[in-house]
Amino acid sequence: MEQEYFEANRQAWNLRTAVHKDSAFYDVASFKAGKSSLNAIELEELGPVAGKSLLHLQCHFGQDTLSWARLGAEVTGIDLSDEAIKEAKRLNDELGMNARFVCSNVYDLKENLQGQFDIVFTSYGVIGWLPDLNRWAEVIAHFLKPGGTFYMAEFHPVVWMFDNDFTQVQYPYHNSPEPIVEESTGTYADPEAQIQYKEYTWNHSLSEVITALLNQGLQLELFHEFPYSPYNCFSHTVQGPDGHWRIKHLENLIPMVYSLKCSKV
Repeated sequence: MEQEYFEANRQAWNLRTAVHKDSAFYDVASFKAGKSSLNAIELEELGPVAGKSLLHLQCHFGQDTLSWARLGAEVTGIDLSDEAIKEAKRLNDELGMNARFVCSNVYDLKENLQGQFDIVFTSYGVIGWLPDLNRWAEVIAHFLKPGGTFYMAEFHPVVWMFDNDFTQVQYPYHNSPEPIVEESTGTYADPEAQIQYKEYTWNHSLSEVITALLNQGLQLELFHEFPYSPYNCFSHTVQGPDGHWRIKHLENLIPMVYSLKCSKV
């Protein structure tokens, strides 16, 4: 069944990519003109990347990957969606950059990529597409050089407990064997987009995330939680004076993002 889930999600992300590349949310025109797609959280916490090799897991169509490249990293991006990787390669070529992009499920990456990296990076809306974080963490450890850094910024699991209108708790905080199955229309980047798809996701508690990484011998160096999202990608949001987004009736009451950094000893 797992492969069926991944195939459905691949098709869903192919549909999303066709919408996202032309959306105001992703604002590709500004990106092409030089605007970074990265946020202050990851820029400040990961620090300088110039001269370092960076593997970006679940990179979508490559804006963040290429933003790291603009900061001097030697980047490789991977994603499950073949349409996203195709768009990432097109964007890379148009900008005359030398990023490498590989179409692969995270779990299959050892069969599709060789080498080790100074940095493994992943961010925002990624691990919910993976049922087993132990396998995920094993891939991270495999591709990290000794002394290397793993960094992630991700939406907080508390956010995923709520229904889409944030009126009630609908989903479990902890992972469960069976996926959360949803029939969806539109996309966070364009709710009115005329696309329809089925998707399969899994919620992951903070303890599950951290323990999976620790079990691979990675050393936790940083862990932060934030009461806001840098993206306007949820319903009923309001933008604060700091430019960040919060759920209007839950402002500063719930965590919305967390970040962590690990090193490979």
